[in-house]
Amino acid sequence: MACFLVSAAEAVVVTAVEKVIEKKEMADTATENVSSEQEIKIPLSRKLKWLSNMLWGGVVLLMFEHIWHGEVVPWFPFLTAMSDPSEAAVMFNEMATVGVCMALLISAVWFIMCKAADSIVSRKAAETKTQEG
Repeated sequence: MACFLVSAAEAVVVTAVEKVIEKKEMADTATENVSSEQEIKIPLSRKLKWLSNMLWGGVVLLMFEHIWHGEVVPWFPFLTAMSDPSEAAVMFNEMATVGVCMALLISAVWFIMCKAADSIVSRKAAETKTQEG
């Protein structure tokens, strides 16, 4: 019914945090002297962009699916479950269970993806150092 709204809310927050961190990283990069010995790593803003893309992609797909099944309509109150109080309770229950589980699963997959990416980057950097030295 409206489980995609939980991921949409998380996506809004992640996108806002990503933009703030991206500006901070740009400011830090402008003021720092970048040396050739500096550790190579993936910036947090890029990782948050990955999470943001995963969340927004899921939201769009789920919204399309809910529109297809007639659960989301282009007129007020937009969610068909909101027109009946008993259906609204079911919708809120679905948001609290299914929506939260989906958002947590996406975040867990993102976390694992970030750890794997960091491992790959650090391994490549170590291989490069041993080949140079």
